[in-house]
Amino acid sequence: MKLYYHPVSTTSRPIMLFAADNRVELEYQLVDIVAGEHVQPAFASINPNQAVPVLDDDGFRLTESSAILKYLADRVGSRAYPIDPRQRARVNERMDWFNTGLSRELCYGFIYPQLFPNHQRPDGHAQQQTLAWGRTNALRWLQVLDERWIGPYNDYVCGNQITIADYFGIASVTLGEAAHIDFSAWPNISRWIARMKDRPAWSVANDAFYTYLVKPYVNASFESLSLQARAA
Repeated sequence: MKLYYHPVSTTSRPIMLFAADNRVELEYQLVDIVAGEHVQPAFASINPNQAVPVLDDDGFRLTESSAILKYLADRVGSRAYPIDPRQRARVNERMDWFNTGLSRELCYGFIYPQLFPNHQRPDGHAQQQTLAWGRTNALRWLQVLDERWIGPYNDYVCGNQITIADYFGIASVTLGEAAHIDFSAWPNISRWIARMKDRPAWSVANDAFYTYLVKPYVNASFESLSLQARAA
């Protein structure tokens, strides 16, 4: 199986971590999204969405990180995607929630407009409005994740067993590290992040993310997303 990917991509990193943890053999095909390779005709013929990741399993091509994780988990019989209908539905629910809730507001509404020029709004007023909207909603979703999905008693987002929802969600949440988000305001999220980072494959799967995305922004200034903002 071949994975078209980029190592700092928020949607590629979950698959890299899951594959490493579960010894899924993948042929990694780099798509240089920084240089715009993903919008060139050659890659558009592979994925008309012009985005990574794409899984190619002997001619069967699958896009979307969530769908690829589910497919790989089924292929290897991973317990991270349970077969019990209710347990599986819960995993699907959490993955949809990350996609349509937290990631939409935290990543696309608050972090990306600060990190990447192509996500910035055309003028300062529009940029500030975007960040204010993203901040308000991101804080709401982080509170749900901290107090309800994980809470004080769960180790992971669906209970006490790791699922592909954790692999999927952790990449979106840790993207906040590039924007200097202090997750200590959310103790259960912080505990979950630390647990995921303890996985043996974490460093290998995320080395490029910390080297090429987090490290360059060490001294940069970003809009606040803190406990004080939450209280306000």
